[in-house]
Amino acid sequence: MSLFKARDWWSTALGEGEEFDQGCMCIGDVDNSGSGHDKVVVGSYMGMLRIFSPHSNKPSEGGQGSAEAQLLEVQLQNAVIQVEVGKFVSCSELLHLAVLHPRKLSVYSVSGTAGNVEHGDQYQLKLVYEHNLQRTACNMTYGTFGGVTGHHSLCIQSMDGMLMFFEQDSYSFGRFLPGFLLPGPLVYNPRTDSFLTVSSACQLESYKYETLAVATEAESRQDPDLPLKTGGKRLNPDWMLVLGEQALDLLVPSFSHSSSSIFVLGERNLYCLRDNGQIRFMKKLEFNPSCFLPYASVSDGTTNLLLGNHNNMLLVYQDVTLKWAAQLSFVPVAVRVANFPELKGVVVSLSSDGHLLCSYMGTDPSFFSTPKVDAREADYEQVDAEMKKLQKFIREASRTQDILPKSDTEDELTVTAAVSSSMDQPSQSLIQDIEGLPVPSVTVQVKVKASSVVQSSKLTVGVQPPLTVTQAQFVLEPMGVGSSTVVVFSAFLNGRYPPADLTGDITVSYTSPTEFNPSGVPKVLQSRFSLPLALVCVPTSPTKSTKFKITVDTNQPPVDLTAIFPEFSAKSEDKDGNSLALQLLSGAKVTMQASKTSQRYRVHSDSFEDMWLVVKELVQRFDLHFSKLGVKDFRKSFSGPIPLQEYFLSVDHHFQLRVSAQQYQDLLSERAVQFRAIQRRLLTRFKDKTPAPLQNLDTLLDATYSQVMALAEAAEENRVLLEEAFVRLRSATHLLVLALSLWQGLTPDQTAILEATLLPLLQDTPQLGWEESCDAAVSHLLRSCLSRNPKDQATSLAQTGGPVLELPRDTTRLKKHITLLCDRIGKGGRLTLASEANVQVPAQVQNLAAPGGVEPIAEVAGDGDEVQQEATKFVQKKQPSKKVKKDKDTKEKKEASGATMKEEAPGAEETVKEAKKKEPSKEKKESKKDSSKEAKEEVKKESKKESSSSKEKKESSKEKKDKDKEGKEASKEAGDKKVKVKVKEKKKEPEAGDG
Repeated sequence: MSLFKARDWWSTALGEGEEFDQGCMCIGDVDNSGSGHDKVVVGSYMGMLRIFSPHSNKPSEGGQGSAEAQLLEVQLQNAVIQVEVGKFVSCSELLHLAVLHPRKLSVYSVSGTAGNVEHGDQYQLKLVYEHNLQRTACNMTYGTFGGVTGHHSLCIQSMDGMLMFFEQDSYSFGRFLPGFLLPGPLVYNPRTDSFLTVSSACQLESYKYETLAVATEAESRQDPDLPLKTGGKRLNPDWMLVLGEQALDLLVPSFSHSSSSIFVLGERNLYCLRDNGQIRFMKKLEFNPSCFLPYASVSDGTTNLLLGNHNNMLLVYQDVTLKWAAQLSFVPVAVRVANFPELKGVVVSLSSDGHLLCSYMGTDPSFFSTPKVDAREADYEQVDAEMKKLQKFIREASRTQDILPKSDTEDELTVTAAVSSSMDQPSQSLIQDIEGLPVPSVTVQVKVKASSVVQSSKLTVGVQPPLTVTQAQFVLEPMGVGSSTVVVFSAFLNGRYPPADLTGDITVSYTSPTEFNPSGVPKVLQSRFSLPLALVCVPTSPTKSTKFKITVDTNQPPVDLTAIFPEFSAKSEDKDGNSLALQLLSGAKVTMQASKTSQRYRVHSDSFEDMWLVVKELVQRFDLHFSKLGVKDFRKSFSGPIPLQEYFLSVDHHFQLRVSAQQYQDLLSERAVQFRAIQRRLLTRFKDKTPAPLQNLDTLLDATYSQVMALAEAAEENRVLLEEAFVRLRSATHLLVLALSLWQGLTPDQTAILEATLLPLLQDTPQLGWEESCDAAVSHLLRSCLSRNPKDQATSLAQTGGPVLELPRDTTRLKKHITLLCDRIGKGGRLTLASEANVQVPAQVQNLAAPGGVEPIAEVAGDGDEVQQEATKFVQKKQPSKKVKKDKDTKEKKEASGATMKEEAPGAEETVKEAKKKEPSKEKKESKKDSSKEAKEEVKKESKKESSSSKEKKESSKEKKDKDKEGKEASKEAGDKKVKVKVKEKKKEPEAGDG
């Protein structure tokens, strides 16, 4: 049994098909028994009036408990809207019952006569007086109006907004509420002698009884703008408070004058106000309330609240703090607290269909007492053995470091995907041909085998765009032990651009029932399959002149390409096996050539991105071919240069499309605002009683509509182009990662880190794009594992958070960081997620690790010849001693940590610095003071901090534009690298395709 559940003390069902509301129940000693015990009075919309005196249900009574508790049941002629108990008869201190009907107010007296037979006492209901109402009543309230003590007066609110006041058996006066539309809850505040109600304007309004008494007599509703017909005053509220929502109920507790609180239950909030309308506190509700009741609290200055909601819950609040929650079996529409002979503080709740419940909260007392056991001496040997056993369990548990429980040795489900070796006949593709080439499709067969009972299995297939499948989701039948299910689908190209990946994912979600969870524990199983290269390309004739090329070196003799790609050998025009050309269905022609004299293979094409799939397939098939031959020391490498400029073309194209998408969105917003403004003006003209000329607003509306539609179509076209550009960018990034991994011989873990850095997103979104995500990831690597300064690494590890990722202004910063990343990797930087700093790699190891080096990127456009001359001069220059190098490195670190980098505009300063850089000089032997003076004379616009280091003056303009310290170090390192690159280029090496 739940602890948080209302305990049923007494309950009954009131009739069948009857309806009740919040005013249909009241509590009081209605029969004036003098014992102080309450009775429950309930009236229904069907006209039934019942009075109960509940007592605890005993198991022996069966169904007679509710019958004995019912004191009276009377069928009245009219529906009962509200019942109240009070002193409504003059010259009498007894309590009477006031019953409000739609067109009548009746006051009854309830009396009981002691019975002389076993049937018990008899109760009678006698009518004392009644008032026939001229208007339909909504609700009523009572109190000592005007401060009169000894008896209670009644105030009835009609459906049209009239307050009718009755003093016992006589009608006093009536007043219309100003600005009335719909009736709201009504309550009387005896502390201020005022009436509170919530108007249809969602305002809590307070009217003093004195103000109502002297206001205009309400014979009929009057227009507030017209002059008064009688000599009374216009009725205005004393104060009002805007609630902003409709009120469900309104109560003023009278048990404590010190609190002076007014409680308002809204649809979403609970308000507590002072008597002058100031808010004491407000509680935002997370549910839909149905009723509430304030009652006395044991703590001074606080009030307890009973709050019922539509989740069948009864909540207890102390001001705004939730103290208890109890579960009911119905939604309460009225709740009261009563004292009965056997139990005090009983919660009485009533549902809309007549379920009357008297309950209490907490737990049932337990009278069970633990029996005494005979004391016996402890067996120390047995206790010691048990202790050793428990310690053994603890040691075994502490050795296991896994957080998740270990899976069973045998998987519950096995998924096997088999891709057909031949294309489908006929093809299942939605596009029949692309540029005259037929689009094939391939069948994939997935077998799901269960080794235990599996339920609710669903299989989902996912492939990279623009690839698609004939059916992406399958609902599998429940499988028993050893059963299997086979699903078949076809994959094909559904776009006019090549995909970035030919792998597909299979995800199976299922539930496995256990002993403690028969419904099943949800689990997920994933598998992967690879589609053939023939799905996206066909063999064609090779070409010799192309824009882009990639060369792969191996340490094994040349291999016949027709043996590596047997599926294309039959249609290949080159029978020697030295070259193979593939035409992508929706891309460029890619040609593979094998050198006859060396161990090189060249892949070239007119599209940089389209080479990715072919290069990836070539490398994978090399590994497979030589592993079958048993070659264990097979190695492949890439001799450079790294194709950064070709890669940056794809980056710029993708970035421009993102900028265009943002511009289209801004223009669409502007035109939409303009369109709505024109609509509002036209609507105002059409509503005007006096026709006015449209002043060409209709023409402007049509033109704006045409602009909106044209912009929407252009934005949609740009979105399609952006999706294609992102797929091509992914292909180019994969190719760059492969080139870097072959160039430096990266391990699979390092390659995975590099790929996650350059491809942090699988798809672009308007909120987060590839450029800002990649820039943040590359910057993190440069500050952490690829940082040359331990201080920068410690600062990066201590930082939490960072700037908000948003669309950058351009791609200059991203290009600099990617170039710097490649340069750091080329100099032996280790890609790792560990926090330790990298150790400086000696120059000899760098030369061995970088066979081709990074291609020197021109600092100013068109200075390729100058770079060659500069490299020759650096070769002829005398190298400084180790001691000079050490001193200069120490000085450079100090200057880099204290200097502040600033961006300079390209101009005369760059020309001066370039000229200075090209001069053959011996500035390394000059002092710091002389070099500082010379720098000040040549460049007058530089700041004092920049002129403090002659070393920084000799750096390129690219280093001056970079804001990061890594930019300074990398540019100098790139300058040193040029010497090595140019020296190695003097050796003529045979290229692929020669011979």
